[in-house]
Amino acid sequence: MKKKLGAVLSTACVLLSVAISPALAATSADARFKTIYTKEWKWRVAERLARAEDDRGVSASLARVDAPAQEARRVYWEGILKELDALSPAGLSPAEKVNFAVYRAQIASLLEAQRFREFEQPVNADSAFWTDVSYSARRPFKTVEDYRNYLKQLAALPGYFAQETANMRAGLARGFTPPQVTLAGRDVALASIADAKTPQETVFYTQFKNFPASVPAAEQDALRAQAAAVIRDSVQPAYAKVLAFFRTEYVPKARTTLAAQSMPGGKAYYQSKIVEFTTTSLTAEQIHAIGLAEMTKIRAEMHGIMKQVEFKGDLPAFLQFLRTDPQFYAKTPKELLMHAAWTAKKFDAKADQYFGYLPRRRFAILPVADDQAPFYTAGRGGPGSYWVNTYNLPARALYSLPALTLHESAPGHAFQMPVAQEQKGVPNFRRAYISAFGEGWALYAERLGTEMGIYETPYEVFGMLSYQAWRASRLVVDTGIHAKGWTREQAQAYLMENTALSKHEVETEVDRYISWPGQALSYYLGQMAIQEARARAEKALGAKFDIRNFHDTVLQLGSVPLPVLQERIDVFIAEGGGSPYSDS
Repeated sequence: MKKKLGAVLSTACVLLSVAISPALAATSADARFKTIYTKEWKWRVAERLARAEDDRGVSASLARVDAPAQEARRVYWEGILKELDALSPAGLSPAEKVNFAVYRAQIASLLEAQRFREFEQPVNADSAFWTDVSYSARRPFKTVEDYRNYLKQLAALPGYFAQETANMRAGLARGFTPPQVTLAGRDVALASIADAKTPQETVFYTQFKNFPASVPAAEQDALRAQAAAVIRDSVQPAYAKVLAFFRTEYVPKARTTLAAQSMPGGKAYYQSKIVEFTTTSLTAEQIHAIGLAEMTKIRAEMHGIMKQVEFKGDLPAFLQFLRTDPQFYAKTPKELLMHAAWTAKKFDAKADQYFGYLPRRRFAILPVADDQAPFYTAGRGGPGSYWVNTYNLPARALYSLPALTLHESAPGHAFQMPVAQEQKGVPNFRRAYISAFGEGWALYAERLGTEMGIYETPYEVFGMLSYQAWRASRLVVDTGIHAKGWTREQAQAYLMENTALSKHEVETEVDRYISWPGQALSYYLGQMAIQEARARAEKALGAKFDIRNFHDTVLQLGSVPLPVLQERIDVFIAEGGGSPYSDS
């Protein structure tokens, strides 16, 4: 199956047939290409779909999301794609060939989402527009202007919510909704705002409780009063309207089928999500088969750990032991957070042995907010933050925490993303996140922990293997649900039988896969691509292979389609495996 994956990767995108790293003179095709992506990015920023590179403040407005604006975006991106296809990639310089491969895939994905009118489903089991806007309330503001702009943004929130509600109604009318079963309880985040007794109790007031020194004391009381008023008069009523709509209209009328193939567009829609999230042209059948084959390999490793700890029962009995023995669970949220911090510091001690370039951006370890925690993943990471879910501690196994920490913090998301952001001379569109690359790297980071000596006990190694099985099983479960008619219960049973995840995690994860077709496929296919690239480099370079140079080469790319990664490693090998930073 690995050979099949490699073959697909090598043909799924524009091939980069010449070396990437040498700086060659720009071509006329380069100039035409740069004109296209420069104007499109400026338009994207104007549409509030992206932030300008020098924009560090808080926006005073929210993006338009109504149907006319969405249709205009479809038309615009359709035009951009035609302009790109009129270019010959062969005429581009080596660096721009890479940019073209990334950019064309990005525009094609954005256009497909508009064509299938995905904006008519701005909610799934994992997140929704009302949770997205609450995130900005948690990031610190720096200036008086930030606070004033944020107040304007809050005042505009009712109009934004009305547009999203209209989109949901349009999706509801044509059966384009998450499955009803995955929406149960997802109104808790809405209710936490709508039903709050005072504005000060809502997350939107967070930044008004303590001001930075840059905000004059004389202005703080006025800003607090304005915040309380706009939250009471605009924000809470907007949440209340969506809450009523969600409870009385949307959930009762949401579709009862599970498969993406049962939605409007059917098979074509699901295949578009496979392309988006894997950056390959693999079919659901091929992915399902890869998942089954990989699960067989991982189960063999699991049995090896069981022998090591001299467990006498079978795998189901071992999983039950892991899920229920108190020794594997923290007793307080603080204890869980401290264990996460300990793993992160263990990585710091080994980082320079595996990476030549270390990002300047550090990260904080934070608990997931109470209003989101019940349906949130075990953790999530990115630039500056590693969020650990401390809700329902009996579901948060300590033996899995090291793998989770490597994935979400360093050298995973909170490491890879800053490295990408710190690269110089990269077009703005290259800052976008590509799931197959980003999630593949984070999962690779979990495996890397065995080489780095992060896992201290066989149980922690098993926790890593359970997480590997979790991601490999997603290949089976996601395609099973969306292409093979699997039931929710069937998907839950598969995860319970093949991983050490708790029942709570299994239930929330399966609902996430059901309501977010294709996203779960990113992880393991991305990891396989990185592992294959590394194995190829190790074999070709022999004693010249340097793990730091390999990792730096991969991360310097930022976030790219998997075929681009494979081509870059071909160049890395051809150039002798040196550091990508040697000429900078």
